[in-house]
Amino acid sequence: MKKLLAGAAIALAGLSTTAVADGHANYPERPIMMMVSYGAGGATDFQARIVTMTAGNEDALGMPIAILNKPGAGGRVGWNWLASQADADGYTLGAYNIPHFIAQSIKGGVEYSADSFEPIANWGADPAVLVVGADSEFNTLQDVVDFASANPGKLTTSGAGLFVGHHIAALQMEKAGGFSMAYIPTKGGGAAAMKAVIAGEVMAGINNLSDAFRAREAGNVKILAVADLERNAFLPDVPTMKESGLDVDNSSVNFRGIMVPKGTPQGVIDKLAETVPAMFENTRVAGKMKAGGSPMHIMTRDEVLEMWAAREVTLRELLAGL
Repeated sequence: MKKLLAGAAIALAGLSTTAVADGHANYPERPIMMMVSYGAGGATDFQARIVTMTAGNEDALGMPIAILNKPGAGGRVGWNWLASQADADGYTLGAYNIPHFIAQSIKGGVEYSADSFEPIANWGADPAVLVVGADSEFNTLQDVVDFASANPGKLTTSGAGLFVGHHIAALQMEKAGGFSMAYIPTKGGGAAAMKAVIAGEVMAGINNLSDAFRAREAGNVKILAVADLERNAFLPDVPTMKESGLDVDNSSVNFRGIMVPKGTPQGVIDKLAETVPAMFENTRVAGKMKAGGSPMHIMTRDEVLEMWAAREVTLRELLAGL
């Protein structure tokens, strides 16, 4: 009997050691950091701070999540860091933006691809929109198309970077309308791109619906069209680009969520995948996202894995033809 008890104790100790070793048993034991590849004040940063606000609750992770901004080169600076330098221990998370980092990896010149990360859950889907300053002479998408067609390359248009959703929408617009624009990627992400429109530094901008919603609420911009298949509930008065005569689909819709570097212990991934979607569903989180004009689209880890794979196929075809 003593031998049996001793053997059971050793076995239990082994199981406990394994659980601790894979980071699952007591995870998390200290605050967590989440890297955002864009500057403070933009849509990704704004939303990341909201969706992680309840992380410290006992019914969530029980530890707070702090945001670390690493902006630059349309997200490349932050995602390069997450893929090549960040610790894969579960205490360094990253916010992802699709199609951004997948499109960038397809075009090359970066240290990451979809295989560099493990998705946890998706919190939102933010369409690209065409915006102009509140005092702009443009009042419809057709006004913009007419000007761009008559003045090749003269329509200056801001966006958050190269081969982010904004840029993809711009490329689709040019192809669909047979015109050319001067697309200007701004440093600092969507917030800086929106400021360029409001300040009159550019004639138009392609930005996130959520950024544009807040700017329109403040009376700073007009939103002329949405790059999606249907009108958005936040902007029921704004037509889609398809409605307005440009054959632009939803390839530029910005999916946002949480991921971790490849190599993060599976126990940690499982704990996060189990907990984070429910954290996104918190009523306080949903209320603040709605107030900020930020469309939510919650997906589990398995659903995100499918979405990433499908988007990669779509983007490879799309980018080859642009």
